[in-house]
Amino acid sequence: MAQAADPALNAKINEWLSWDKNEETHAEISQLHQAEDWAQLRKLLLQRMTFGTAGLRGRMGAGYGCMNDLVIVQTTQGLARYLLQTVPDAAGRGVVVGYDGRYHSRRFAELTTAVLLQLKVRVWLFSKICPTPWVAFGCKHFGAAAGIMVTASHNPKEDNGYKVYWDNGAQIIPPHDRGIQRSIEEQLEPWPGSWDVSAVGGVTDPGAELTAAYLALLTAAAPHPEQHAGSPLLFTVTSMHGVSHPYMVEAFKACGFKPFVPVVEQMEADPEFPTVPFPNPEEGKSALNLAMATADAAGSTVILANDPDADRLAVAEKQASGGWRVFNGNEVGALLGWWCWHAHQQRPAPRSGADCYMLASTVSSKILRAIADKEGFHFEETLTGFKWMANKAVELEAAGKTVLFAFEEAIGFMCGTAVLDKDGISAALAVAQLATFLSGQGVSLAQHLDYIYDTYGFHTTNNSYYICHDPSVVRRLFERIRSLGGSPGTVSGYESQASGMNRASLGTCQGLRLPLETDGEMCEPLISWQKPKAPFIIRISHSPPTSRTTTVNGNGKHFERVVAVKCNKVYMPTHRVYFRCFKTYVYKRYLLRHFVTSQIIEHLSIFVSMSVFIFRAKCFHDSPLNTKALL
Repeated sequence: MAQAADPALNAKINEWLSWDKNEETHAEISQLHQAEDWAQLRKLLLQRMTFGTAGLRGRMGAGYGCMNDLVIVQTTQGLARYLLQTVPDAAGRGVVVGYDGRYHSRRFAELTTAVLLQLKVRVWLFSKICPTPWVAFGCKHFGAAAGIMVTASHNPKEDNGYKVYWDNGAQIIPPHDRGIQRSIEEQLEPWPGSWDVSAVGGVTDPGAELTAAYLALLTAAAPHPEQHAGSPLLFTVTSMHGVSHPYMVEAFKACGFKPFVPVVEQMEADPEFPTVPFPNPEEGKSALNLAMATADAAGSTVILANDPDADRLAVAEKQASGGWRVFNGNEVGALLGWWCWHAHQQRPAPRSGADCYMLASTVSSKILRAIADKEGFHFEETLTGFKWMANKAVELEAAGKTVLFAFEEAIGFMCGTAVLDKDGISAALAVAQLATFLSGQGVSLAQHLDYIYDTYGFHTTNNSYYICHDPSVVRRLFERIRSLGGSPGTVSGYESQASGMNRASLGTCQGLRLPLETDGEMCEPLISWQKPKAPFIIRISHSPPTSRTTTVNGNGKHFERVVAVKCNKVYMPTHRVYFRCFKTYVYKRYLLRHFVTSQIIEHLSIFVSMSVFIFRAKCFHDSPLNTKALL
């Protein structure tokens, strides 16, 4: 058979064909070898998927850069060795293993279990698909050494992933990710028994025990359970072709609610996700069309939508106008933050606010800080990602504090600390409880959100993202944004891998924040990269108004003048269109509600110019990506 000119590639081809026992992926590499497709083989075999704090996630297929049987075996061998070296009595404490409804998820979970059993590590393996929060909950419930969830959450159907929780019940953070990666590289050759899944059927299924324990805690946390059964409010629930439906049924029943209206077409787990272009409720109305149609037909006024692995929650409410309002993550975070504080105060002997905390990541609204300042509890901001909030919660609880709530703008919510991760099921029940409580007073979720803004200050954001698969493009982009045509460091910021506000070395997940604050007003564009998405967020906030008087005419006209000057002099027509859309959003949601000075409008325009539009003009204007524009 022909050989590549690159000896390293030849070695990897032979290695793969010798090690891989999966007929499909073995045949894929063999066929590429026979076709002498060296470019594709180089891409698949010379670039290894790196284990990070989020574990692994990527396209399923052959090669070391994809999710497949061999990569799962290698990853678990390295993880198992590292676990036994770093966690006391890891073998006896065991590992909780779960999986979602995607293609190959069960197979990957069984291989994971087989590898762990080779080292005499105890394993709890779910016998059926389960929510990701169940694995995090299981780590705490059993005192396990680790948890592994096979899922790609809301990614496209071609993807899968491998998520790891540590012995504290939270996702891993550095240095564990680097330690696990080194251990994987030392354990690449499959062990003799790693492919043998025959013993997997004898391990313990934790499903029934964990579900019962979870529902007991969920029921105990409800502050007004007597209101649930008799409420006229009707909920529509969708699992987005994922795992949550049977678990949501049990949760509604346990908390005393009448049955919800399911979106039948999306009720069962389906790895094809046939009714949605992207199985992500964060996409908004485009992902909730079926749920809205179902709710309209049933006379339901509130929609609760989980993503496929049930760790996220989207919320929509029927408005008096007849249309649907989909709340963004920051808005749901404001509602749930208020509710968690209210629920805490209803307990027989609530802890003082001096011992209570709420958390949010840096890319999220700071509405919780405003509520904390007024109500007398504490707020802490963390780096991007629930791994940081969960580990901060562990730290605070170890110090004797109570963590009531944490959230991130990407519709992730953690109500309490029974699950040290975002949990779409407990969040859904919390929203149902809040909506029922408000309904009894003749108040909608949207109206209550207005009350929160009037009481604690208005906060709004505008979010979107671009797709970029090339880390080098993003690296150059961030350097240009920092300099803005001047010397490096002209713009200050911090990155999500840094421990403070100083610059850190660029990694695969990074962020840049450019804050400006004046007299209770804040304008804050943020840009980050979480492969392959490059999301940007623009947020503004204002302290509670001393007067309901607005200056819409004067400041609105000034805002339009600033926008026109910036767009006409600097940006292309497509950029003007986007900025005009954001201007309208802010004008309707902000200027019409509160007094806004011309100074903050000027700052908003300038800082948006400095960040978001440089971001687009310098990198993402052309399709495919015009990387030369960065040079």
